[in-house]
Amino acid sequence: MTRIPTGDLFEEKPVLKSSVFKRITIAGLFSACLLLAAGGCGTARDPGPTRVSLALDWFPNSNHAGIFEALKRGYFSAEGLDVRVYTPADPSTVLQTVGAGRDDFGMSYQPDVLQARSAEIPVVSVLAIVQHPLNSVMTLKSSGLARPGDLKGKKVGHPNIASNSAMLATMLEYDGTRLSEVELVDVGFDLVPALLSGRVHAVVGAYWTHESILMELEGHPVNIMRMEDWGVPDFYELVLVTSDQMLSERPDVAARFTRAFRKGFEAALADPQGSIDALIELNPDTVNEQLERQGVDLLRPLWQAEAPRFGYQTPARWQSFGDWMKRQGFVRETMDVSKAFTNRFAE
Repeated sequence: MTRIPTGDLFEEKPVLKSSVFKRITIAGLFSACLLLAAGGCGTARDPGPTRVSLALDWFPNSNHAGIFEALKRGYFSAEGLDVRVYTPADPSTVLQTVGAGRDDFGMSYQPDVLQARSAEIPVVSVLAIVQHPLNSVMTLKSSGLARPGDLKGKKVGHPNIASNSAMLATMLEYDGTRLSEVELVDVGFDLVPALLSGRVHAVVGAYWTHESILMELEGHPVNIMRMEDWGVPDFYELVLVTSDQMLSERPDVAARFTRAFRKGFEAALADPQGSIDALIELNPDTVNEQLERQGVDLLRPLWQAEAPRFGYQTPARWQSFGDWMKRQGFVRETMDVSKAFTNRFAE
């Protein structure tokens, strides 16, 4: 699963809530609305639930299991929130829509948050969802290419995302090879077909919790080179973001939303396969059950990992990766990395 896909791969649509939750919500709203002959379902004294939008980074999958667990269990509604979860037509716009206030919250990635802050887009990471990188370099096991140095003279497919090439360069240099010694091939987001067809010898930008499973389900075992094992500073693959404006003007909404969000992932940590049940129940037409059930077993150890609690972000990790981004020229030298995240809601 390469991150930030674009084009016609996605249809913008809300993700439905569970049938039980919908029945409860509809019944409650119907009863409330009977009290009002005309006009809305809230009153000046009881305005009803606060509407909140959450823009996903991709179609619903095991990375999002805790969100759907929270929806199914009613954690958001218990906080007085009516949450719309949806995948944008172009997920690369999530940081822009959140920064502009068109979405209240969004799912994104640490490298992208840093680049957004450097470009004066006022977004903040409020919870870490995946504590370590999922992005990786992948080869077929049958190739015998098991480490970055083995790629010298080989073709490496990439999705034309600049940070992927920079990460590959760091991995190669760590293992004594230069980027100029491999042949880069732009394969877009067709990483798996490019590798399986023999068009390339390796791919960068593939998630080791997603593409690796896809290929192994098709009978093609893979070698995985995890970025943090080969010189790339450790970073948070997936984070929950909101805007500076939300934190300054609606801190209570942010606190309620993140509290329910954390409870959903804490429930998923306790019962990961149960959270996939919720994911499937609320997205019956889009989820590959076999893929996501295997994926969640790989993801569960990463949701909290060595962090003292779910969502916590280490200042040193943000600074270390931010310094790497500065050296690569992806962010301004003068940017204050500490402004890109907060642990206010992970305490």
